[in-house]
Amino acid sequence: MERPAWAPQGIDLDVPSVSRMYDFYLGGSHNFEVDRETARRAVEAWPGLPKAVQANRAFLRRAVRYAVSRGVTRFLDIGSGIPTFGNVHEIAGRTAPRAQVVYVDNDPVAVAHSRAVLERNRDAAVVSADFRAPQDIVESPEVEQLLEPGEPVALLLVGLLHFIEDRDEPHKKLAELAAPLPPGSLLVLSHGFPEGGPRRDGSALREVYRAAGFPLVARTREAVAGFLDGFEPVEPGLVPVPEWHPDTPPEEEDAVAFCSLAGVGHKAGRAG
Repeated sequence: MERPAWAPQGIDLDVPSVSRMYDFYLGGSHNFEVDRETARRAVEAWPGLPKAVQANRAFLRRAVRYAVSRGVTRFLDIGSGIPTFGNVHEIAGRTAPRAQVVYVDNDPVAVAHSRAVLERNRDAAVVSADFRAPQDIVESPEVEQLLEPGEPVALLLVGLLHFIEDRDEPHKKLAELAAPLPPGSLLVLSHGFPEGGPRRDGSALREVYRAAGFPLVARTREAVAGFLDGFEPVEPGLVPVPEWHPDTPPEEEDAVAFCSLAGVGHKAGRAG
């Protein structure tokens, strides 16, 4: 297979990537045939999956606008994936022109493409790191600079935690990431495929991802809510993604869009 000009050297074009599959669901072009093949199998197992991903991206945009409305203009986006139209720096920049954003991902394609897109943007940076190694994130120069002024930061974990297995201690890793956040900071998260959701049997979808080398962890609503411990929940609390501060009334017939939960919490203190 011919290597695209945008693909970094050393990338195995025969191994799928979660972030590149996500790019495919969103209609992006930075994915390989192996990503598209795996994504198509996932859609066969869970019809409407791209719509759920698009709903998740819409939640990200609403949450960023909410953060800016609260005076939070610094963003740490972990598991950021490949930049597509309407990413964090674009949304925040519309109402806060000097918003600061640090994107973090462990996919070399996502990191390389992000750096290319943001090359001339002095207010956005990219870090190659993994949620499972929080010290690599908080001790990176880019994140240290983001945190240094002591202003509130929005920590974004959107569409990430359902790929983190319990054996990787996600609550502990999240606590390590949240600890240095100044008072008034926000935690923004979404978690896909909760147990007891509108499509309860996700076993076929989980098998597609497992075969590709990725866990897809189903958690109860109570377990997902536990990730917000230590933060004061923002109304309406932890709800299906389309119901969190919707721009328009959600269309309930699109049941697949309700298969993810979303929530935002304040760290005790002032935020704007």
